[in-house]
Amino acid sequence: MTTAPITLYGCAPAFGLPDPSPFVTKTEVQLQMAHLPHRKVFAIPPEAPKGKLPYIDDAGEVVCDSSFIRTYLERKHGVDLDAGLDARQRAEAWAIERMVEDHLYWAMVWFRWIDAENFARGPAHFADRAPEAIRERLREDMQAAKQNALHAHGLGRHNREQIAELGTRSIDALAMLLGEREYLFGDRPHAVDAIAFGVLAAILTPFFDTPLRTAAERHPNLVDYVARMMRVYYPAHVWPQPQAAAA
Repeated sequence: MTTAPITLYGCAPAFGLPDPSPFVTKTEVQLQMAHLPHRKVFAIPPEAPKGKLPYIDDAGEVVCDSSFIRTYLERKHGVDLDAGLDARQRAEAWAIERMVEDHLYWAMVWFRWIDAENFARGPAHFADRAPEAIRERLREDMQAAKQNALHAHGLGRHNREQIAELGTRSIDALAMLLGEREYLFGDRPHAVDAIAFGVLAAILTPFFDTPLRTAAERHPNLVDYVARMMRVYYPAHVWPQPQAAAA
């Protein structure tokens, strides 16, 4: 156990979420799962050592990337966020994490950043604090950077309907994997629940209207899962729980 709190660098609440970044949420939840004292400090990606959030500072040791942060926390502080899972379940948890982070997350990003209405409603406001003369150019540059990242990933090469179709398949798969359980692997959360929660909350927030949100709302178990995780890990956050739609 640390003698001083770990510093987590993340974003401010936005879009109806405790943090707009699912990866910051992942690390913040995993720090709570590990019962490690920590404090959160606002930062912007250009200030981060690798240009992305989150990163942590643990008594002068800086660790970047949520996956490496988890590995570091488990090794340095002697915790196992997958305690109770057997070897197969651990492998399944890793496969789910990769689907959520490397596929579903990017579908969410497209509808948040590239969809014109959602971009104007949400991410465009990240430039509001910049000098007025450069705000519009900054917004164009931010959106173009996301478009380039999505194109390099591959998902951004598809049209809106195709991205929605692919994202919906991952949402449906998560709903099937969760089933009637409270968490992905039973009656208590494990490490993978932190990122599944982060991405699903980003999709289900009523702040944005997207076909992914519609797809997730068709699964009452996913709606309840996000609300349950929010109550446990962000009890002070007002979460306007979406209503599950009829399947």
